[in-house]
Amino acid sequence: MHSVCPYPFRLRAERATRRSAAERTLCLSQTVFVLEDDADIARLIQHHLEAAGFQARIFPTPASLIPDAERQAPALFLLDIMVPGGDGLDVCRRLRNHPALSAIPIIFVTARAGENDRVLGLELGADDYITKPFAPRELLARVKAVLRRFERPATPSAISFEDVEIDASAMQLRVRGTLTTTTATEFRLLDYLARHPGRVFSRDHLLDAVWGDARFVTPRSVDVYVRRIREKIETDPENPRYLKTVRGAGYRFEIPKAGERVAS
Repeated sequence: MHSVCPYPFRLRAERATRRSAAERTLCLSQTVFVLEDDADIARLIQHHLEAAGFQARIFPTPASLIPDAERQAPALFLLDIMVPGGDGLDVCRRLRNHPALSAIPIIFVTARAGENDRVLGLELGADDYITKPFAPRELLARVKAVLRRFERPATPSAISFEDVEIDASAMQLRVRGTLTTTTATEFRLLDYLARHPGRVFSRDHLLDAVWGDARFVTPRSVDVYVRRIREKIETDPENPRYLKTVRGAGYRFEIPKAGERVAS
């Protein structure tokens, strides 16, 4: 008599358990600051974040959010746009200009669903943009996806050419000797392009490689990030030396041969 081997099912179950445990580890002791004035939505977000192992702090207005973050920085900000006493866009702008808080990821959670609103959020430095109403499972998935972008490579190397140094181990960018602030998404896109010099990547390819399952982004979003990167690494962003547009195809990163140096 023949029997069906149970091992494939057992292996799948073990993999699922390991993945669940890894995600749980990712969440433990990480605090999320939530700017949300609607009490029901705030409670919903807090409940699901805490059920997933996060700590959640709710701010109905922006007044104390940045001062509290200066005292104890969170792992991530969830920002509504339309709140009393200010707005999430201004908070995002202030966070991105804050020396100690500028690298912390930001997700907008808002009822403003227009394409222009999304692009504006990206231009201000948001890492994701979720529109209301939302499914709690999707919110958690997007939070975890953004935090995973901040995980550093296991065996990174620093890429150095001319006046630019990209240090993946520290997730730091230096331009002309000066530490230059980037968001995690900006850094990942720059690092990905710089590690594949001379190759042309379509916008769709970059969406898959850098953003993965964060499907709020569009090809136009990629253009926004490219523009932000050029403003940080190029002497003349309108006539880029490194990050080139290939008309009708996408983008190509060029490292000048004479200045190229890669160090472990």
